[in-house]
Amino acid sequence: MNYEIQPHNAKPASIWNSGGAHYNEISRGIADSIEHCVLRLDPKPGERVLDLATGTGWTSRVVARRGAQVTGADISADLLSFAAEQARAEGLDIDYQLGDAERLPFADGAFDAIISTCGVMFASRPEAAAAELARVCRKGGRICLTTWLSNDNVFRMFMVMKPYMPPPPNPAPPSPFEWGRTERLEELLGQDFELAFENGVSFYREQSAEAAWERFAGGYGPTKALAASLDEDRRANLRRDFIAFHAQFSTPLGICVPRAYWVTRGIRH
Repeated sequence: MNYEIQPHNAKPASIWNSGGAHYNEISRGIADSIEHCVLRLDPKPGERVLDLATGTGWTSRVVARRGAQVTGADISADLLSFAAEQARAEGLDIDYQLGDAERLPFADGAFDAIISTCGVMFASRPEAAAAELARVCRKGGRICLTTWLSNDNVFRMFMVMKPYMPPPPNPAPPSPFEWGRTERLEELLGQDFELAFENGVSFYREQSAEAAWERFAGGYGPTKALAASLDEDRRANLRRDFIAFHAQFSTPLGICVPRAYWVTRGIRH
C-alpha cells in the first residue's frame, strides 16, 4: 500500500521537515522530560512500542536501549531519515515509518505501549489523533505522553512568535497547548484509557539567549519556517523579541528556562 500523509497535514509536515538533522538538538533540550516519560512508560524487553511523532528519534532510541521492539512514526520524512541514520550509527534496530498521527498505518492493537514526547499534541485534529492512539494500543496496553502546560514557558515562547505569524484560518485550529490541561486530556483520552497525571519541569539550558535563537531558528520547524517567511526587518524584530524572552532566564553561566509539562499515563480499557 502506498501510504501518504493526509492533504491537510502536508503543510505541517513541511514545517517540521524544515528543522532537518538540527532538530535533534531541540530534542537534546528536552532530554530530561523524555527520560521522565520513558521511566513512567516502563518499556520491557521485547514489548512492541510505538514512538509517535518521533522527530529525529531521540525518544525511540531511549526506549530501544531498554530492549523493546520500537517503531518510530512521524509526518516528517526528512526527520525520519536522520532518525534512521542515527539509530544505525548507535547499533539500534528501530523501524521508522512515515505516519500521520490522525491516520496511522498500523493494525488495531498493534502495540503493547505508545509514547509521544511533546509530539502528538501538535496534531491538527486532536480527536482523530486520540482515537488512533486508542485504536493501535492493545487492550491492557498503555500510553505515556508529555505535553507542555497551557500557560507556561513553551506556550509563552509561542506567544512571542505569534505576532509574526499570518492570521489563523477561520475557524482557527485548536491550540496544541490544550493538551496541557488535564481536563482536555480526560476529554480526549478518558473514554479509552484509565489516566493518571504527574507534573514535571524540563530545564532548557543554553550558553546564551542568542544561542537559543540560533538553535531554534536553525532546527525547530515552527521557528525556522516562520523566520524564513519574514522580510529582513520583521525577522530582525522576531530575533530581538525571541532573545529578550530567553534573556529573562539568565544565570551566571548562560540561560536556564524551566518548562513545565504533564506526564500522562493511560492504561487501555
